[in-house]
Amino acid sequence: MLSQVLDQVFRREGGRVLATLIRQLGDFDLAEDALQDAVARALERWPVEGIPSNPAAWLTTVARRRSVDLVRRRTPHGGLPDVSATPVDADEGPATVSGIDDDRLRLVFTCCHPALARPAQVALALKTLGGLSTREIARAFVEPEATAAQRLVRAKGKIRGARIPYEVPRRDDLPERLAAVLEVAYLIFNEGYAAAEAESYLRPDLCREAIRLGRLVVELLPDEPEPRGLLGLMLLHHARRAARVGPDGGIVALEDQDRSTWDRNEIQEGTAVLDSALPLRRPGPYQIQAAVAALHANAPTAAATDWPQIAALYGALVRYTPTAVVQLNAAVAMAMAGNLTGGLDWINRLANSDELHDYHLLPAARADLLRRAGRFPESAAEYRRALELVKSPAERIYMERRLGGVSA
Repeated sequence: MLSQVLDQVFRREGGRVLATLIRQLGDFDLAEDALQDAVARALERWPVEGIPSNPAAWLTTVARRRSVDLVRRRTPHGGLPDVSATPVDADEGPATVSGIDDDRLRLVFTCCHPALARPAQVALALKTLGGLSTREIARAFVEPEATAAQRLVRAKGKIRGARIPYEVPRRDDLPERLAAVLEVAYLIFNEGYAAAEAESYLRPDLCREAIRLGRLVVELLPDEPEPRGLLGLMLLHHARRAARVGPDGGIVALEDQDRSTWDRNEIQEGTAVLDSALPLRRPGPYQIQAAVAALHANAPTAAATDWPQIAALYGALVRYTPTAVVQLNAAVAMAMAGNLTGGLDWINRLANSDELHDYHLLPAARADLLRRAGRFPESAAEYRRALELVKSPAERIYMERRLGGVSA
């Protein structure tokens, strides 16, 4: 029971606590080691003393004190000043932080230093800020876990070796970091939207944190349209959270969701945020994705969805980001817009290219289109292939349900 409570606290507050420690200590590895020691201390003391009223503040204070011991052990004749007596206010949360003073946003901009390669920037921020596991990061990048782990090691070594400072860049340096910062928020949201390893398929805490960061970036850079596009996209997706998992624990397809449970206030806000980006006349991939989400969210029924417009938007998105995953989504949109054969042909080409060899959503998408074409034996074979690859229990339940339907 205690370990579950601690795990919940760590998942909910760990990123903010770690960001505070890194700002105070100026060392990623030292902050991580100190926090891990604090968690171990909590497992020893909380059963005896009880769970503190503010677990995050307790962890932060103990970790800072522990960091002093770690520094003295590493450097016997010097180190950090004694910060153990400095009071910690870990109550500072989304309602009180604003703009660039936010520790997590500082950490994102630090991780997204141009001295690092873009994937390394994003991976380090996801690990340190988002609290994502190496496996979750690998899933976000659609790559082997070992590759993600090595990238993290190299990123930390580069920051330490190059003495990259823990500071928000000057305003005129922000544009070169903005794309990576937005990608971090986007991938944190994605993990909350469809969790890879958590007990629940949905992690609203991560979604809310990503949305909060999105709001801060919009406030920081009000003349940039892409932060507005990303914020609108996240709000529009988050609005459907109540309908996305069924009673059996499996995901519910968009066309089958109960639209009366969608959060209309978030849909209105997300649509308005997207609309506010349009006068800036600089379209980008997040704005395009938000436009797709707005078409889905504002359609009164699944049958009323404007699939031709969605297919056109995906065509534009492919020109911006021609990745295999984006092409897969574009192929599905093409099929849903009426060109089922063309969509299947596109997916077959992606399968032959081997870029998404272990990506479970490729056979799942092909299975769904084959089902719609009435080719049930082929569809069943693709669902079986997807079930061999899928990790999420919620997605597994959904695919087993679909497999049962086409098999019958």
